[in-house]
Amino acid sequence: MTKELFKKIDGYRDFIIDIQTKMTACPAISPHEGGLGESAKAEVLLKVLKSMKFDEIKVLNVKDKKSPTGVRPNIVAKYYGKNRQKTLWVMAHMDVVPPGDLSLWKTDPYKVVVKGDKIYGRGVEDNQQGLVSGLLAVKAMMELGIRPPVNYALLLNADEEVGSDFGIIAVLKQYGNIFGKNDSFFVPDGGNSDGTMIEIAEKNLLWMKFTVKGKQTHASMPNTGVNAFVAGSALVIALRDLYKKFNKKDKLFGDVSYSTFEATKAEANVPNVNTIPGQHIFYLDCRVLPSYDNDKVIAEIKRIAKTIEKKYKVTVKAEALISEKSLPTNKNAEIVKLTEQAVKAVYHNKPVVQGIGGGTVSAYLRNAGFPAVVFSKLDDTMHQPNENSSIKNTMGDAKVFVHVAMNFK
Repeated sequence: MTKELFKKIDGYRDFIIDIQTKMTACPAISPHEGGLGESAKAEVLLKVLKSMKFDEIKVLNVKDKKSPTGVRPNIVAKYYGKNRQKTLWVMAHMDVVPPGDLSLWKTDPYKVVVKGDKIYGRGVEDNQQGLVSGLLAVKAMMELGIRPPVNYALLLNADEEVGSDFGIIAVLKQYGNIFGKNDSFFVPDGGNSDGTMIEIAEKNLLWMKFTVKGKQTHASMPNTGVNAFVAGSALVIALRDLYKKFNKKDKLFGDVSYSTFEATKAEANVPNVNTIPGQHIFYLDCRVLPSYDNDKVIAEIKRIAKTIEKKYKVTVKAEALISEKSLPTNKNAEIVKLTEQAVKAVYHNKPVVQGIGGGTVSAYLRNAGFPAVVFSKLDDTMHQPNENSSIKNTMGDAKVFVHVAMNFK
């Protein structure tokens, strides 16, 4: 049966090009970045979905005053399995980033160009490749009259590129009853070029802002002021001790198996050389292993800041701009084991179950208690000029989804 499904998927080249062309022609850029949102693209997809044999199709609208339509659409399309109490979801996003500098593009970013295996255009890889792969898998099942062991469903989200407030965050909050306690998720929005990465965990994200205040004065009379830049620099060095304090390692995260605490951005203080700054602002990017609590990290950061205040006679305001916990998916979860088997069967490689330091929308699902796997075979051209997607990879990932779907219990 799996061989029949694979063969069916191999015949979908024209369908892939057609739907990629139609989606790319609808620039689904967030209204919060000057775009029109996902509504036009959602209409294109709804037309395709309604022409297929889905048992349920729903549009989950989330209100957004900046959207020309007043809402941001999220689409659910479900194909019933033999057991309707359990669903395998493929979650992809409809929105795209702006094209950037058009002079760097060799083609019109909103008009698909096909060259051999490659499809060029904004959004074709991020996240239209994953979306199309999810669609191909169920299209093959439908056309062969095959019902999977459990429900197979697509969840097509809005707003992934700008924070997901009108996407999966709102869906979980406003429409969470569409999900069952035994459901599992594929998120085909991350991967590598050889298709070996099966991502099941992410580090906690913590962004800190530090405002160090001293007393501004002329540089020739440092005795009359308090140099906030010097105190801030001392604080940057002192914060390196976080590496010693939170020093656990987790081999799931590969080469960067530890928590990271890196000073990054610094804001301009004074415009001239001969003034000692009375204020200095900088930022710390922390990627914390899930085994640690962000609140404990923040408490230690504030303790370190107090020592700098005392030593340099400054005040330090340390505030968390972002603090997000990310629970891992159990490496023994059914979807993880089945994905390993499917990737081996389709790509004939040695997949590695791992965690990453960056963040994806899968974190919201995991934090809500759902097993989620991030997987896709990608050339990683997302957000770049001349973004492109592989037709072969689109078909390959669809086969992975089909393989998993047909073996779910």
